[in-house]
Amino acid sequence: MNRPFAPVAAARLAGFGNHLASEAVPGALPVGRNSPQRPAFGLYAEQLSGTAFTAPRHENRRSWLYRRRPSAMHGPFAEVSHPGLAPARHLSPNRERWSPHPLPDAPTDWLDGLTLWAATGSAAEGTGVSIFLYACSAPMEGRAFASADGEWLLVPQQGRLRLMTEFGPLDVPPGHIALLPRGVRFRVEVDGPARGWALENHGSPFRLPELGPLGANALASPRDFEAPHAAFEPDGPTRLYLKLGGRLFATDLPHSPFDVAAWHGTLVPFRYDLARFNAMGTVSFDHPDPSIFTVLTSPSDTPGTANCDVVLFPPRWMVAEDTFRPPWFHRNVMSEFMGLISGTYDAKEGGGFAPGGSSLHNRMVAHGPDVESWRRATEAELAPVKLDQGLAFMFETRGPLALSDAALAHPSRQRDYDAAWNGFPPARLP
Repeated sequence: MNRPFAPVAAARLAGFGNHLASEAVPGALPVGRNSPQRPAFGLYAEQLSGTAFTAPRHENRRSWLYRRRPSAMHGPFAEVSHPGLAPARHLSPNRERWSPHPLPDAPTDWLDGLTLWAATGSAAEGTGVSIFLYACSAPMEGRAFASADGEWLLVPQQGRLRLMTEFGPLDVPPGHIALLPRGVRFRVEVDGPARGWALENHGSPFRLPELGPLGANALASPRDFEAPHAAFEPDGPTRLYLKLGGRLFATDLPHSPFDVAAWHGTLVPFRYDLARFNAMGTVSFDHPDPSIFTVLTSPSDTPGTANCDVVLFPPRWMVAEDTFRPPWFHRNVMSEFMGLISGTYDAKEGGGFAPGGSSLHNRMVAHGPDVESWRRATEAELAPVKLDQGLAFMFETRGPLALSDAALAHPSRQRDYDAAWNGFPPARLP
């Protein structure tokens, strides 16, 4: 059935890490208990656990859903092929950059338009991440997707996404991100060509970073993460896809999996408007470490070293005195995958990094501004300036990122990327 793409009212449930509740039918949500003998309206109570039962209270993520049928009501899964999920096996110290991902020529939904680009760690061992690019032009008709391998972070670059989740719908236009917990079933609808990036986090669930000396009010505020209102849709046959161990499986349902009439808990999908990020920066000298732009973090077993950080480079003021203002030349123990959502990035003003483009600098590989950006920054008059022409992000992970066959062979790959660092004059030593 072709479901029309309709706008969704702005979500009013908010608060990252909060215990939230919503009901589509008054009285559907039990009061004072989770699993009554006879839930209202003949609904079925089901717990969705995103952490172990015994995880510390402040880290425990779980929700209770009250649905028309148990989610266990399905036949066996069978493995299906998906060329875009071929594993990433090519590890290299070479710096890589890609032009914007092309949009599909034929109608393609989000799942079919998904391509694994880079990965590190192991979904089975709960470490690392997988990074995908997507390009689509059609809604997922009669299909739904879930991942047992990790939670998903979606970053639209072009085209609005409408996510139908078990918890209700979320609109996610460019300039926003969406976070979908591990195992949550969802469908992606579009009303035109769309592309962007997706990150699958195999490690500990994302959380807001500690603020330390920054104090109580900085970076991303918990209240700006919006959750969906409960909603359910008419029944219709649905093919459910499940990603497990990097492989894709499917089963056919005679009904919609989006049949939740009420829910409550701490494990919920969110969307976040990147324009609400309160960027911090220097008001004296030196460019701060990029960690000061962290939106979300997935900690590892090494304190202070993230399994994955989601970092944002938003519009902001630059006022540092006697300072080279773009990000400096560096080599990093973390691997860095970047994407440009809009505008220009201040460390790559020499061209080649266009909106929709991506780059990869693996751990301990030297990188930094291109020669044109270096020259402009070195010769600039250091008056206060507003960087308001670009929006970029970075996925930073402690593991080395291997590339897929698709990423290496793709025509958008810029094989001359190293030339961005040609032409630097030698220092004039006495």
